[in-house]
Amino acid sequence: GLVIDGRTLSIIFQGGLEQKFLELARHCRSVLCCRSTPLQKSMVVKLVRRQLKAMTLSIGDGANDVSMIQAADVGIGISGQEGMQAVMASDFAISRFKHLKKLLLVHGHWCYARLAKMVIYFFYKNVCYVNLLFWYQFFCGFSGSSMIDYWQMIFFNLFFTSVPPLLFGALDKDVSAETLLRLPELYKNGQ
Repeated sequence: GLVIDGRTLSIIFQGGLEQKFLELARHCRSVLCCRSTPLQKSMVVKLVRRQLKAMTLSIGDGANDVSMIQAADVGIGISGQEGMQAVMASDFAISRFKHLKKLLLVHGHWCYARLAKMVIYFFYKNVCYVNLLFWYQFFCGFSGSSMIDYWQMIFFNLFFTSVPPLLFGALDKDVSAETLLRLPELYKNGQ
């Protein structure tokens, strides 16, 4: 890991040493910036996103972390003694830092699996719907007439786009939470 403070970050950004900093950070599993200004935190996140083309996650608990949380791909706010500014600016909110493991490994895996299945489902639904309209045009001589009433088309789309996401969102859990916490490498399977 790499622990770097604000004074060192200001030397890096003012001296044009960003590439050397990134080369060093690339060899580390995690990089921790402490005692740095909000601008420096967001600049580090933007630098990593721009140069390494990596997905970034920022975690903060106060108002000084808002710019860093907003600059990251995924922002996590910890509600604490410093106020709710970080929570209000974040994508996800947790009450304690210890809940991060469950958020990433369990809920992240479930969300990833659900979204992948729903994308396939929507493609399937739309292919069925368009094929039905396409083949009908051969029977009506490409006149542009509608095969079914508009309220039936609305009901079809409403039913097939509202019920399955609710069911998938509430009930679909391919692996139990205990198994996901015990075997964190299962998160990589979906990727």
